[in-house]
Amino acid sequence: MKFFIDTANLQDIHEAHDLGVLDGVTTNPSLMAKEGIFGHDNVIAHYKKISEIVDGDISAEVIATDFDGIVREGEFLAELHPNIVVKVPMIRDGIKAIRYFSDKGIKTNCTLVFSAGQALLAAKAGATYVSPFVGRLDDVSTDGIQLIEQVVHIYGNYGYQTQVLAASVRHVMHLVQCAEVGADVVTCPLNVITGLLNHPLTDIGLEKFLADHAKGKK
Repeated sequence: MKFFIDTANLQDIHEAHDLGVLDGVTTNPSLMAKEGIFGHDNVIAHYKKISEIVDGDISAEVIATDFDGIVREGEFLAELHPNIVVKVPMIRDGIKAIRYFSDKGIKTNCTLVFSAGQALLAAKAGATYVSPFVGRLDDVSTDGIQLIEQVVHIYGNYGYQTQVLAASVRHVMHLVQCAEVGADVVTCPLNVITGLLNHPLTDIGLEKFLADHAKGKK
């Protein structure tokens, strides 16, 4: 399973990269705004900075919601760097644009997916990635992990090449459950990735090993 970091924070991206397990980055306008990055030129400059850190796919989201606008923005973004993936919302014109991009060899990430039917449309249109939102489904008392499992199963039935990118992953158990049901990619904040390091028995065991080693030096 690939690990993507869901952020626009360069420090977090550096830290995940330095850990040696980072495969890519996902961003969106909200994450850019969280880092105080506003305005077209500033956003584009930030994507370029991210591409200098990460040797992997970087999802850059379009703002337009009409076909012509999505295509125009997406083609511009794709020209920034070979690793840019055009992030397109799950809407009618978004699906049309994904088919257009797919035919042109431009990588896409279909975002804001909340049902298996939407994921099926994205795969039919040729999306590189589909992003079902686990945490946001949990927020409305729906099983987000079950959706990931369902989409993985459907894609397996028909041999779709679209990768299932589990998004809105909020904690370690989400990540592990996504791995259990076969998600191709998980994208999450840095603290979820580093949370995989932690277990109290590891801490206790290491403390004992070091204490025993110290005794042997006396």
